[in-house]
Amino acid sequence: MRQAKKSNSSRRVKLTDKQSERDHRQLRIDKVGVRRLRFPIQVRDKARAIQNTIATVGLFVDLPKEFKGTHMSRFVEVLNAHGDIIYVANISEILYALQKKLNATTSRIEMEFPYFMSKRAPVSGKVSLMDYTARFDATATRDDIDFVLTVRAHVTTLCPCSKAIAKYGAHNQRGEVTVQVRFKRPVWIEDIISMIESSASSELYTLLKRVDEKAVTERAYENPVFVEDLVRNIVVKLKAHADITWYRVEAENQESIHNHNAYACIEKG
Repeated sequence: MRQAKKSNSSRRVKLTDKQSERDHRQLRIDKVGVRRLRFPIQVRDKARAIQNTIATVGLFVDLPKEFKGTHMSRFVEVLNAHGDIIYVANISEILYALQKKLNATTSRIEMEFPYFMSKRAPVSGKVSLMDYTARFDATATRDDIDFVLTVRAHVTTLCPCSKAIAKYGAHNQRGEVTVQVRFKRPVWIEDIISMIESSASSELYTLLKRVDEKAVTERAYENPVFVEDLVRNIVVKLKAHADITWYRVEAENQESIHNHNAYACIEKG
């Protein structure tokens, strides 16, 4: 006579929970979690109301000194429990859920993603998509939430000194600008991009015909800016925005005639 199969409950093995063991080193960890997790998100789009994109996500909490480790799977559980798309509006819900699920005082979420805008060439009017980089950094300490928006864009800068001393032209280069802001009310990503691009010698385009190339080159020549001018021009615009409470502006020019880059930064004190 065959022996009856054991039930699932009788075969269940108790697994050791190493993360919950006590740690003797008495060192609190400020930030522990998962990084480089790709996830679909929806962000506000000034032209089309909503834009769907893919973010690279990081989720973190603090870890008290008495615990050996955190439970990494719980971060992914929390994220997926809020649906298959992250909305900016529910970031605070995710932060609070992380605190509760992992018994933490502080929770953090980082999201970096490509953001697309349609751009029209200056003369031909040809339309193409231009990509930028945006990032959300949100931290919850108990009920308090800190939110920082970061926007990164590339521009053209033409050297004023080169223009003043050269007989035939002036050297120019591509500049990378990073703007970080805190605000009282939400700020459009497009508005930050506009501040960056209008502060340079010229903005960049994905699609340019010959007539557009001529226009862009001449515009840059007529509007030379040092890297110092670039950050100052942007800060003047940020200071005039009623909803922005803090900013940090960085610009780095990939120099075309030097074996180094030029860099400048202004941060609100």
